[in-house]
Amino acid sequence: MTRKLFGTDGIRGTANTHPMTPEVALKVAMAAGRQFIGQRGGHRPLAVIGKDTRLSGYMLDPALTAGFIAIGMDVVLVGPMPTPAVAMLTRSFRADLGVVISASHNPYEDNGIKLFGPDGFKLSDEVELEIERRIEIGPEMYLADPAKLGRARRLEDAGGRYIEFVKNTFPRGSRLDGLRIVVDCAQGAAYKVAPRVLFELGADVIPIGVEPNGFNINDKCGATAPQAMRDAVLQHGADLGIALDGDADRLIVCDEKGQIIDGDQVMALIAGFWHANGLLKGGGVVATVMSNLGLERYLGGLGLALVRTSVGDRYVVERMRAEGYNLGGEQSGHIVMSDYATTGDGLIAALQVLAVLVETARPLSEVARVFTPLPQVLKNVRYGKGTPLEEKPVRDAIAEGEAQLAGQGRLLIRKSGTESVIRVMAEGEDAALINRIVDDIVAAVRETAGQKIAG
Repeated sequence: MTRKLFGTDGIRGTANTHPMTPEVALKVAMAAGRQFIGQRGGHRPLAVIGKDTRLSGYMLDPALTAGFIAIGMDVVLVGPMPTPAVAMLTRSFRADLGVVISASHNPYEDNGIKLFGPDGFKLSDEVELEIERRIEIGPEMYLADPAKLGRARRLEDAGGRYIEFVKNTFPRGSRLDGLRIVVDCAQGAAYKVAPRVLFELGADVIPIGVEPNGFNINDKCGATAPQAMRDAVLQHGADLGIALDGDADRLIVCDEKGQIIDGDQVMALIAGFWHANGLLKGGGVVATVMSNLGLERYLGGLGLALVRTSVGDRYVVERMRAEGYNLGGEQSGHIVMSDYATTGDGLIAALQVLAVLVETARPLSEVARVFTPLPQVLKNVRYGKGTPLEEKPVRDAIAEGEAQLAGQGRLLIRKSGTESVIRVMAEGEDAALINRIVDDIVAAVRETAGQKIAG
């Protein structure tokens, strides 16, 4: 059985269009809840639900709540809250299930459902398949008797709990006094908690992207559009900028000169600092096939390994858990530090970058660019229906690109697991060559798909 609803990061789609409808959300709650009921012995079954700031969250939140209540699960509603906060609260409450209503970095028109097990980790492919099987056979069979229906309540101090949790990951005794920090919350889930964490640790905080209206999440702001953060850093003479995405599990940083620092450089910075202080576990870092070869070479120079996985932070986490690593992530800014969290946490990752600044007393521009990345080009092509990667013109263009790169770099072409997009990436020593190869493949896909380049 192949997955029909779940992608690389939960279920995602256009709001009020299959599968992002109240009906599907209701069935997902009933099936997923049934999957985990009974794992905590005689306790009342419990689900924790959080969301980001999209308008459609008001539609999906009650649908999920109704599904859980209908099968006899209690529900704790935490409102707009970062994805990692919901994962933390799921474990803290000893809940059976955690749910985040978010499409992460996507525009407001999209939404998604992310599920976490009782341990706070995202579900495996096998568990997601089992949930889909339960949906197909009809979750109505799990309906509870009237006397056993669940109850829902709102947790008023969810933000405070998460703020204290995040602050406790910062080195004991250290402070951010004297640092001026821009934090771009992407008009998303961290719009209240992120500025508060930095302020309470002593920083002079300049918050942007903190006026969500249901429509402006990730709109020209946040980790996927860091220009707003960069402009604010230069305008205010800040020491650095921190940009989160819509659900705050992703981080992009900007130094005091306005230079953007991606997830690969953040991982390299933290890995080097932890390694020097005896904190790095597993003898390396786990990243995806998208991470730059320059990161691999830098780690190799320190005697550390770079272990690569498929794209998706949950695959990074699975390898970290299986092989004992405590640092991993993605070039896009998902940074996973298993000593602190069960999933990517942009705010905790930002504090680890700040810990290096405090420890070294040097500006970010001097410490954050720890390796020289190889030229790497990534372009996206939107497509409608069909399978353009299987068409002969596209296969021929890919084969030609691989032949030209033989021994000189890498070529990676894949469908996105969260959007109708094909991603074409090439990396190598020769910038002109990789640009030409990517352009040729993009042109072939574009012609076959009949769509415009997304960006």
